[in-house]
Amino acid sequence: MTTESMRTVVITGASRGIGHQTVIRFARAGWRVISCSREDIPAECKVGPMAHRHIPTDLSDGKSIAAFIEQANEAIGAGPVHALVNNAGVSPKTSFKERLGTLNGSLDHWREVFELNFFAPLLLARGFAAALHRGQGAIVNVTSIAGHRVHPFAGSAYACSKAALSALTREMAVEFAHLDVRVNAVCPGEIETAMLSPEYEDLVPRIPMGHMGLPQDVAGAVFYLCGPDAAYVSGTEIMITGGQHLI
Repeated sequence: MTTESMRTVVITGASRGIGHQTVIRFARAGWRVISCSREDIPAECKVGPMAHRHIPTDLSDGKSIAAFIEQANEAIGAGPVHALVNNAGVSPKTSFKERLGTLNGSLDHWREVFELNFFAPLLLARGFAAALHRGQGAIVNVTSIAGHRVHPFAGSAYACSKAALSALTREMAVEFAHLDVRVNAVCPGEIETAMLSPEYEDLVPRIPMGHMGLPQDVAGAVFYLCGPDAAYVSGTEIMITGGQHLI
């Protein structure tokens, strides 16, 4: 199979955790993957000889985003993009384990969080809109349970940026429908990734299913939303929380 005949997905935040597992999920299904993250993918996280192009990109920097869009679109050419997965995100923490709320922390941190968690998905959706239209594709934004309820550890800037991304998903679903592009979101709860610190174990009793999720659980939902089984699904947000959002 040539890359021209493969379905193409663009995935951000691909170097580890949910993003890395999402790359693996699509690549093993025969998709061509174009990914980015601030750093190159570590050797132990490479997906092997499958069709995968990774472009180191700082999504908190507008010029770096523009360069990524340009390079990716050059690789795509006149071909289609079938999916865009906005996974990259940042959740600042203090060095002394205090939650970053509305009364503490620098406003510069708030701006940095919104640049990556909110504005980057918007810019990427615009940058790949034409290619997504050619592919009658799908956009999946990765939000968070912290965007729907006050979280004991996730900071206010992170929570507000993810709530804004949920609203952006709804707005985009209506507008991008005119381009034959579906827009949805997945909303992870407590997922075992490098972002979690040991105190997150205290949240397990609040999860009805009794355990944290895995990055593969999120990747599977993302893959579903990008595929034909979700052809009439747009403007929705799938909760991947083990039932935590119900309590």
